[in-house]
Amino acid sequence: MTLEIKLGDIVRLRKKHPCGSYDWEIVRLGADIGLRCLGCQRKVLLERRILERRVKTVNPIK
Repeated sequence: MTLEIKLGDIVRLRKKHPCGSYDWEIVRLGADIGLRCLGCQRKVLLERRILERRVKTVNPIK
């Protein structure tokens, strides 16, 4: 299963970030996916296959 995501999409992860937010914005695509927390603006890189397991929902940009 390939996750269909684009730059700017908002993803909701299964576990919350220590700041309390579940929502992240996609800021980089490739083998590693760049995410920015919408609660505290922290940036992280996750491997695509790890992100696919952690994502609960994807809210595409309009």
